[in-house]
Amino acid sequence: MNTLDKYLENNTYPGRGIIIGSDSMDNALIAYFIMGRSENSRNRIFEETEDGIRTRAYDESKLTDPSLIIYAPVRKVGGVTIVTNGDQTDTVRDELIKSECPEADFSARNALALQTREYEPDPPNYTPRISGILAKSGYELSILKSEDQSGGVCQRNFFKYAYETGVCHFIHTYEHDGDPIPTFRGEPRRLATPEGSVEAIANYIWSCLDEHNRVSLFVRRICRECGREESFIINKHLL
Repeated sequence: MNTLDKYLENNTYPGRGIIIGSDSMDNALIAYFIMGRSENSRNRIFEETEDGIRTRAYDESKLTDPSLIIYAPVRKVGGVTIVTNGDQTDTVRDELIKSECPEADFSARNALALQTREYEPDPPNYTPRISGILAKSGYELSILKSEDQSGGVCQRNFFKYAYETGVCHFIHTYEHDGDPIPTFRGEPRRLATPEGSVEAIANYIWSCLDEHNRVSLFVRRICRECGREESFIINKHLL
C-alpha cells in the first residue's frame, strides 16, 4: 500500500485534496488542503469557525474574485462531518439539516444535495468539485467533473467506504500541473493512513505538498466512540 509522500512524489500541483480514513487506533481522520498558482488563490488562510473552518483572504486588499476561493470547507451537522473544496459544503449541510437523523441517512442526503451541483465554472480547467462526508458508520468521497474539456455534461461519481484500520482514501482536483490542468482520473487512491499526533500528521502532509504551491492545510482526528475531536491548521502566510 502506497504512502502519501510516495504517491505525491514529483507531483507539483494536485490542486485541492481531501483525505479521509481510519488510523491504527480506529479513530477517523480527515485532512483537507488547498494549493494555488495565482496570487488570488495563494492569498488565503484557514480559520476555525463554530462548526468547522472557512477560508478568508490573508490580505483583503489583494482579493480580486472571491467566488470560488472563499467558502467553508468543513462543517458539521450532528455527528456528520462534511468536507469539500467549495460552497457545496453548504448545499450538503442544508440537506442534512432537513433530516431527523443525519447520521442514519447521510449517504442519501449527500447524493441528493450534490445532484444539484456540478463542476466549477472556470474554463478551460472546469475544476472538479470534490467532497467528503463521514459519520460513525462509514464515509464517502465524490467528484463532480466535466465529461470533456468543453464543459458540457457533468459526471457525478460517488465512492462509499467502511472504515479499515490504518487505511485512508485520497481524492484531489487535478492529476498534475498543466495548462489546462488535467482533471483527477479514476477512483480515490487507497493509502496508508499517516500516524502520530494531529500536529505530526499535519506536518507530514504539509511536507508532501510542493513548497511553492501549498497554501493551507487542515487536519482533524475524531474518536469514533466518544466523538472527541483534535484539530490542527497550517497556513503558509502565518508560519
